[in-house]
Amino acid sequence: MDVQKLLGQFLGSQGGSLGQLGNLARGGARPGQAGAPGGSIVDQLGGLMRGPAGGAIGGVLTSGLASQLFRSKGIGKMGGSALKLGGAAIVAGLAYKAYQAYQANNAAAPALPGAAPVPALGAAPRDTLPAAAGTAFLPQGEEDSRARLMLSAMIAAAKADGYIDAREEEAIFGRIEELGLDAEEKGFLMDEMRRPMSVDQLAAKARSPEIAMEIYTASVLAVDIDHPAERAYLDLLGARLNLPAELTAEIRRTADEAQA
Repeated sequence: MDVQKLLGQFLGSQGGSLGQLGNLARGGARPGQAGAPGGSIVDQLGGLMRGPAGGAIGGVLTSGLASQLFRSKGIGKMGGSALKLGGAAIVAGLAYKAYQAYQANNAAAPALPGAAPVPALGAAPRDTLPAAAGTAFLPQGEEDSRARLMLSAMIAAAKADGYIDAREEEAIFGRIEELGLDAEEKGFLMDEMRRPMSVDQLAAKARSPEIAMEIYTASVLAVDIDHPAERAYLDLLGARLNLPAELTAEIRRTADEAQA
């Protein structure tokens, strides 16, 4: 199972979205222009996001599986940058960025016990993510295991408030059948839907503060944080993950900016 691709599809950054972006990129730009046919999809996207097609692209980028299956809004504003990354790198990058902002805004607060040092928040544009690959947020060789845990966290959060009843779950299973996934990917999603991880199980997987931040970030991306039951779930999850309230608030703010 290509768990990185599956997570990317959940976030709206890969799979079908790329195909739709390709169609958009092939129209409207003159040869030699940024966004003209012939370049890579990322190169084309760079020009298109600055042109009149930007609004349409923003809509495509919010069409991830999580937004289709649950109440997630998907990845919006940061979608252009996120297209260059694997699924795990998006969530890890959001967690990394939130932790940088937390440290910058809470200078008197100590670093999380066991967390690796991170550089100070620079002057990068707000719609970019720090490179998490090779850091404690996404160590080499752990990309797939992190992506699988992020997917589990997203599905657990989406089911946490009881909004998905048996009838809605069957409808979601039907949509999963129509997604063009292979048998292993479908089986993984359906198993996770039937037996989502508990808060305690997720907390037990958090072997480091960075993993804890990623679990929380993935969970935020899967739900409507304005919904009282889902907010209560996030509060409980943050407490079990031993994340300071100021940090969970920063993760929610960073995720909300990405979903805007």
